[in-house]
Amino acid sequence: MSNEGFTVVVIGAGRMGDIRATDLAADPRVSQILIANRTPERAVALAERIGGQAIDWDTAAETTADAYVMALATDAHGNMLDRLLEHGKPILCEKPIALTIADTQRICDKAEQAGVSMQIGFQRRFDTGMVQARESVESGAIGTVYDLVLASRDHTPPGRDFLPGSGGIFRDLHVHDFDIASWIVGSSIETVQAIRAIRGEGDYAEFDDADVTKIIAVTESGVPISITGTRHDPRGHDVRLEIFGSQDSLSAGITPRTPLLALDGPSIGIDNDVYSGFIDRFRDAFRAETTAFVDVIAGAPNPCPPTAALDALRAAIACERSVATGKQIVVRDVHDE
Repeated sequence: MSNEGFTVVVIGAGRMGDIRATDLAADPRVSQILIANRTPERAVALAERIGGQAIDWDTAAETTADAYVMALATDAHGNMLDRLLEHGKPILCEKPIALTIADTQRICDKAEQAGVSMQIGFQRRFDTGMVQARESVESGAIGTVYDLVLASRDHTPPGRDFLPGSGGIFRDLHVHDFDIASWIVGSSIETVQAIRAIRGEGDYAEFDDADVTKIIAVTESGVPISITGTRHDPRGHDVRLEIFGSQDSLSAGITPRTPLLALDGPSIGIDNDVYSGFIDRFRDAFRAETTAFVDVIAGAPNPCPPTAALDALRAAIACERSVATGKQIVVRDVHDE
């Protein structure tokens, strides 16, 4: 790296910290990457691999830099985000900001008061197909939007250690669906009705979670949306959408690597070359998202503000209320209990 450019602190050296640090290192506008992790050895290993520098965990939040990346597990965001916001510098925060509406609202308010551009890690906004779907709506090419269908299916079920801090399938997985649906059609989710079930193996019941979901949502503009989710797809990782309108019908995510066996024609995906996980499925999107964050550091508008995380979380909690009551829930009426 050169001696000129932005200095960025990456908090967390796990899976997402690795991705962000790697992509930052490839951006010529970034000259120094400082990495902190609770386990120092992981920070050192990542820093050595990408040409960065490991820093002490206890003082990481006080380290002066041009920007910060929050790549910790969601339940560890709060205190660290409070400290990072005090710098008044751009932050890239992996979703969700927090697991409760109150904590998320507090961070959103603090970011606004501090004048901080906090970009939320909803990488689907940077997926090529999904970007084109949004453009087809904005340009009017699709005509009147009739219907939006989304599928989010993990390849490998999460381990037991993941479940306690995830917030559950609606808050962890489906916040992506709520955000991308709202973003594409340009309208917030107004109502949801959801069901969930445990159909596979895992410790979901112990943590009041599930591995299968169905959601019917309606946007404030009246667009009906159906969402399906599973924690296990034996063929591979499958995230896609279909959008139908008065002028056209489009899909995003159906590619030669989509893990589907067509019973009445050629298979879409080849078994040994399907998407293996969310990083594989969205690797290019993560790269574009990180590039957009460097744009934000340079002064560009924020492409995914923290209010997006608040809106998606509120819809996720509304789904939980719907499961508990069996009723349709108005999203704007949902608050923490």
